[in-house]
Amino acid sequence: MAAENVAAEAAEHGQTAGEYILHHLTFWQNHPAKSVADFTVFNFDSMIYAILLGVISCYLLWRAARKATSGVPGRFQAAVEILVEMVDAQAKGIVHNAQSRKFIAPLALTVFVWIFMMNAMDLLPVDLLPAAWQWLNGAAGHDPHHAYMRSVPTADLSMTMGLSVSVLLICLYYNVKIKGMGGWAHELVTAPFGTSKNPVFAVILGILNFAMQMIEFVAKTVSHGMRLFGNMYAGELIFLLIALLGGAWSLSATGISLALIHIIAGTAWAIFHILIITLQAFVFMMLALVYLGQAHDAH
Repeated sequence: MAAENVAAEAAEHGQTAGEYILHHLTFWQNHPAKSVADFTVFNFDSMIYAILLGVISCYLLWRAARKATSGVPGRFQAAVEILVEMVDAQAKGIVHNAQSRKFIAPLALTVFVWIFMMNAMDLLPVDLLPAAWQWLNGAAGHDPHHAYMRSVPTADLSMTMGLSVSVLLICLYYNVKIKGMGGWAHELVTAPFGTSKNPVFAVILGILNFAMQMIEFVAKTVSHGMRLFGNMYAGELIFLLIALLGGAWSLSATGISLALIHIIAGTAWAIFHILIITLQAFVFMMLALVYLGQAHDAH
């Protein structure tokens, strides 16, 4: 990770370390949130990077499919084939409906590649894209100090929760498609505690079963999105803390030591973070497959 000149920026704008971090953790929004859950707020930076990376991901997969040959594959084709086989094997082991897998397997592949690409934005120097955005705002006549640009869409809770809610909606669709509306409604009031021949106990168990099913759907959806967000937000914050070490360097023993620690820590964390961004994309994909597989299973 490149050294950021935080000291110079702090001297120019009077920023403290806390203000520097807060500035980098602020979204480019249409207006500030008025409550904890304000659905009128749009984080433009997350939307722009997510859409752009989604298009790039689809293009890469399309290009691999278009240039695929039956002979000895090149490195890019071989890597995509390994990825496709891995995802297809996981889908076959979890979703046993062959007809559903025609949609679910490509969906899982797209989700893995897209989330990996969004996670990988965290490996860019923390001041690179914000500085470019500030320069563009300055060129347009705006105050560059107040320009905000966050480049990691998966460090945005609204983005990860949007992904998890999308998985939930697909799960609900397959619940109805595979089991029928009547079959799924029957499952909602009979699983997981079963039912009873006694009308009173049947009603009580039906209410408990329905409540447990709703809790399960909500818990799975929230944990699905929060897991990805929490890991990527923590990684982004650690990169910012490491950047502060590089910004505090000076021509002194302490300053040079901070610069060396910045380089070593930044390199080590970036290498380790490659594992994190891959693992989090894989975990999100696997959980999506598990939830979709559960939607096909009858209790």
